[in-house]
Amino acid sequence: MRRPSGRLIGIVALVVAWCPLAVGPAVAGSIKGAVLHAGPPPEKKTVTINIDQYVCGKSRESEDLVLGPNRGVRWAVVSLQTPPPGVRGEAPPGPVQVDQQQCVYVPRVVIVPVGGTVEFLNSDRLLHNLHSVSTENATFNRTQPKGRTVPVAFKKPEIVRIDCDLHTWMRAWVVVAEHPFFAVTGANGEFALDNVPPGKYTLKIWHETLGTVTRDVTVDDKPVTSVVVEIGKKP
Repeated sequence: MRRPSGRLIGIVALVVAWCPLAVGPAVAGSIKGAVLHAGPPPEKKTVTINIDQYVCGKSRESEDLVLGPNRGVRWAVVSLQTPPPGVRGEAPPGPVQVDQQQCVYVPRVVIVPVGGTVEFLNSDRLLHNLHSVSTENATFNRTQPKGRTVPVAFKKPEIVRIDCDLHTWMRAWVVVAEHPFFAVTGANGEFALDNVPPGKYTLKIWHETLGTVTRDVTVDDKPVTSVVVEIGKKP
């Protein structure tokens, strides 16, 4: 059997050298950080309760602005203003639940994908009502006795306010998300957005009393991109 000539070997080597290797998809990373209050902590507000005190108590601290010891803002919503190209909204998972416990919505802020359902529960031994305020989704105003579950589907992206007309301090928020890159901050203002492909993005941070701010961020090949964002008026 004849061996290939040196010239043929050289040609094969040249072709192999110029053929690009298949490159796998870029490794996605996480954006992690915290949302902090820009100024000194404001004086805490107390809500006086004059109805159903046997369940609701006589007073409670307002939850419209909850700060951790490091100025971390709880219940802020962090999202990518524009998702990565080609990313589609997730299929609706099982229902998200919001309970009413001692005349407080728990949790105060939830995220549900477009087309998803929130199950509103009532663990209190009294009557509540669910009154939504929205522009894109159908509004509702329903009474809810103890033990009854009220499922509500949300079909369009927006932030929906939920009140109880019987107990006016009660408030919750349903964030109807059109893509998976949304998060709610924890007790110290911490958040994480996972599986973000490399690229340049704009973070959008929303809070019910502090408003909305944006922050540009670049995700590279590092596993974690760290960011700290301040929101609210600076002194």
